[in-house]
Amino acid sequence: MDYRRFGKTLVCRIDRGEEVLECLEKLAASEHIHLAEVRGLGAVDDFVVGLYDVEKQEYLKNHFTFPAEITNLWGTINTMDGNYYAHLHMSVADAEGHVFGGHLNEAHVAATCEMLITEIDGTVDRYHDDSIGLNLFRFVD
Repeated sequence: MDYRRFGKTLVCRIDRGEEVLECLEKLAASEHIHLAEVRGLGAVDDFVVGLYDVEKQEYLKNHFTFPAEITNLWGTINTMDGNYYAHLHMSVADAEGHVFGGHLNEAHVAATCEMLITEIDGTVDRYHDDSIGLNLFRFVD
């Protein structure tokens, strides 16, 4: 991974074989990022995305191992109880143009991944909502 800061935006390159979420967490720690928007594109070949089942209060995960283009990678960095927290979704397309996606759990880069991380002034923490089982935004004054 390599990146450069331009004002409030970081432009990041994640390299072949690296895991996207691990790199993002390292970058956020190095740059002391507590609130940001994340966008990206690139290619992966081993990834886990899923869907949250509200009734069961669990993520249903799908693990894929084929070459795919990231058509959209988007999410947020913020905190939960003051610690790093990221929430990202990813959609990818296979060689025939079929699209797969959902909540991003893991993604290994096949060629490269280009990300833009735009830092936002402020603090947004999270709290666990027992009624739906998710960690929701808690706005901090």
